[in-house]
Amino acid sequence: MALEAAFFLPHPPLIFNEIGRGREEGISKTIDSFNKVAVEISSIKPETIIIISPHTTIYADYFHISPGKKAYGDFSDFYAKELKAEVSYDKELADEISKHAGIFDLAAGTEGEKNPKLDHASLIPILFIKKYLDDLNVIRIGFSGLSNSDHYRFGTAVANACSALERKVVLIASGDLSHKLLGEGPYGFNPAGPKFDKKMTDIMVSSNFLDLLETDSDLAEEAGECGFRSFLILAGALDGYNVESTLLSYEGPFGVGYAISSFFPKEKSDERKFLTPYFTRRDERLSEIKANEDAFVSLARASVEHFINKNKALKLPSNLPSELLETKAGVFVTLKKEGNLRGCIGTIFPTKNSVAEEIINNAISAATHDYRFDRVEPEELNLLEYSVDVLGAPEPVNSTEDLDPERFGVIVSIGNRRGLLLPALSGVDTVEKQIKIALQKAGIRESEDYSIERFEVVRHT
Repeated sequence: MALEAAFFLPHPPLIFNEIGRGREEGISKTIDSFNKVAVEISSIKPETIIIISPHTTIYADYFHISPGKKAYGDFSDFYAKELKAEVSYDKELADEISKHAGIFDLAAGTEGEKNPKLDHASLIPILFIKKYLDDLNVIRIGFSGLSNSDHYRFGTAVANACSALERKVVLIASGDLSHKLLGEGPYGFNPAGPKFDKKMTDIMVSSNFLDLLETDSDLAEEAGECGFRSFLILAGALDGYNVESTLLSYEGPFGVGYAISSFFPKEKSDERKFLTPYFTRRDERLSEIKANEDAFVSLARASVEHFINKNKALKLPSNLPSELLETKAGVFVTLKKEGNLRGCIGTIFPTKNSVAEEIINNAISAATHDYRFDRVEPEELNLLEYSVDVLGAPEPVNSTEDLDPERFGVIVSIGNRRGLLLPALSGVDTVEKQIKIALQKAGIRESEDYSIERFEVVRHT
C-alpha cells in the first residue's frame, strides 16, 4: 500500500508562542504529540503529504484540490507574519486523485480555487513537519457537503490513486473536535460536545470505522466540530486494511477538543471493508422508517417519487385522512439523505385548498427547486428520509423571552423581506442563534427595526 501512515491533527493557532503568548502551555500534551508526529513523518520520508483541510476551498458536492505548482502561507491574520512556509504541490498525484474519484462517481478537481494561500489548518502541521523535513511536496484537499459514505469513498479513491502511482504518501486529516466543551469557551457549552469528542476518541483508539460511518451528522453539527469529515476521508483511505491506531493525546482546556492520533496500515483484511455492512444496515433502517411513515410523510414520499419518475405531479388521492383533505395550513417538506439535508421548501401560510395539496406541491419543490441542491435523481429515491411540518398560525412576539427554539419557529420581517426558521433544528439551541439565522435568510441586518412572530408546528417523520 502506497499510503504509509495517516494522522489526525488539530489546528489551534495558539500552539505557537508567537500567537499563544503563554497560553500554549495549556495544551502542552498537544504540542508534545505534534512534535512526535513530525519526527515520525520525517522518519518515513514521504514523497508527498496529503492534507485534508476544513479551511480551504469547500463546495457542497465537489472535493476541491488546490491547483498550481507551489503555495505560500503565513499567520499574518493572527499578527504573526514571521510564521510562514512555502511548499510544492504534487500535480501528478492531484490529477490521479481526480481521476480515481471519478471512478467512484465523485466530483473532484482543481477548478474553483477561492484563496491560494495556505490556510492555518494546513500551515500548522506543515510548520511542525518542516522542523524535521524541509522540502515538502503537498496536496491540499477540502472536504464537501456530501454524505458520510461519500467522504469515506473519496478517501478510498485517494488511497487508490497513491497506489496507482506507487507514491509513498502520508495523509493528514486536519481538524478540531467539538468547539462546545465549556461554557466559557468561544462557542459556549452543548452536551453534544463532550459526547461527540468521546465517540471520536474511542474510534481513534479502536479504529472501528463502521462506528465513524454511522455517526449521526446532527451530533457532529450540534457539537460544532470541524474535523469529522476529514476523519471520514482518512478512514476511507485505510479501508480494507488492518490498522495499528494510537490516540496520542486529547485536550480541551479552552472549550475546543484537540485530538492527535496515528494510524498505520498493516496487512489486508476483508473484515475491514466497512461500506458493505454500512449500506446493509442503512438500507434496513430506511426500510423500517418507510414501513412506519404516517399519511403525511407517505404522501410527501409518493409525491416526489411520482414526479421524479414520471415528470408530472401526483393526482390528489381520495382515500386520505380527513385532516389532510379538510384543513388548510402552511407546510414545510424536508428531505434528508444519509443524515444530510437534501432539500427543504415550504409555505408559511396555506396556498392550496388543503394540507394534502400543500404537501404535494412543496414536496416536489423540495426535490427539484431548492436552489442549494441539484434536482433529486431517480437513484436517490430509496435513500431519502422525509419530514413534514404543518405550521400553526403565526402570532406577534413582543419579547425574545416569549421564544423557545425547541418549541416555536420564528418569522422575522420588515417590509417585503421575511425570514423563517423552523423549531427544533439541530445546532439551533438558543433564541439568539435562531433569530440571527432567520435574519440572514431574509437579508435583514440586526440593526434594522424588524418584527418577530412565532409559530408552533406539528412535525411528522
